[in-house]
Amino acid sequence: MAVIYERVALIGLGLIAGSMAHAMRRAKCVTEIVGTARSAETRAIATEINLCDRITETAVEAVKDADLVVLCVPVGAMEAVMADIGPHLKQGATLTDVGSVKQAVIDIVNPHVPEGVHFIPGHPLAGTEHSGPHSGFATLFDNRWNILVPLEDSDPAKVDQLTQYWEALGANVETMTPDHHDLVLAVTSHTPHLIAYTMVGVADDLARVTESEVVKFSAAGFRDFTRIAASDPTMWRDVFLTNKDATLEILGRFTEELFALQRAIRQGDGEHLHDYFTRTRAIRRGIIEAGQDTSEPNFGRTPGTKD
Repeated sequence: MAVIYERVALIGLGLIAGSMAHAMRRAKCVTEIVGTARSAETRAIATEINLCDRITETAVEAVKDADLVVLCVPVGAMEAVMADIGPHLKQGATLTDVGSVKQAVIDIVNPHVPEGVHFIPGHPLAGTEHSGPHSGFATLFDNRWNILVPLEDSDPAKVDQLTQYWEALGANVETMTPDHHDLVLAVTSHTPHLIAYTMVGVADDLARVTESEVVKFSAAGFRDFTRIAASDPTMWRDVFLTNKDATLEILGRFTEELFALQRAIRQGDGEHLHDYFTRTRAIRRGIIEAGQDTSEPNFGRTPGTKD
């Protein structure tokens, strides 16, 4: 495959950045991959496993002469990182991110983007419950969606180049406005994660069900809740604080639906329950038919891991 970017700098070396590094090498679409992380331990592990071509101690060193810079740190850390690296970004370079919210990222990153640097926010809809430099794998983005959120003054040629890059990594690419992205993700990701954390918390607080029983008798439903709730707490704290309005809107709708189901159960309204479950099952089947999941129990997990 032709080279799309000569030098790519990954700021942060967790699951997404690690998977990007593996996918870039698989695609041979980048000449040099440079990475950095705040933690010396993370940098040491990344060096040991040869995750990137070069690992630098600072983000400023990593972005030097980079044609593409990818912010792979939690949203809450992006402003400080940008204040640090902004003056050192190469003229003509593209800057993107992998954050789960977009309007908040634009608000904190854009003021630090120098003239001549092209900021194109992004969000790969891919991941597992694992984190750290060991967790990445080359196929993470295959047939997953990556959403780009071009700004009003984004250069179409730079957007097209970034699109080609993500497609080379295996992803499908779509563009959205920031507000629409944040609403869609509140439905498909943010609120479900909040519900998962809550359900695990309920089990933990319910004194009549012991911790050993929760572990021993976890059927598929609770097992999948615990998998989701195992995700990085720092990342999810930042997601809920920065996508507050959309998440609260969807959480309110969820509460209304839950009350309606409570009423149906209390009143023995089997017809309502059956109709509701039939309609929602059809949505689940649509997800499978679209290739975004399978019926396999370990879909989306790192190869070789188990529940």
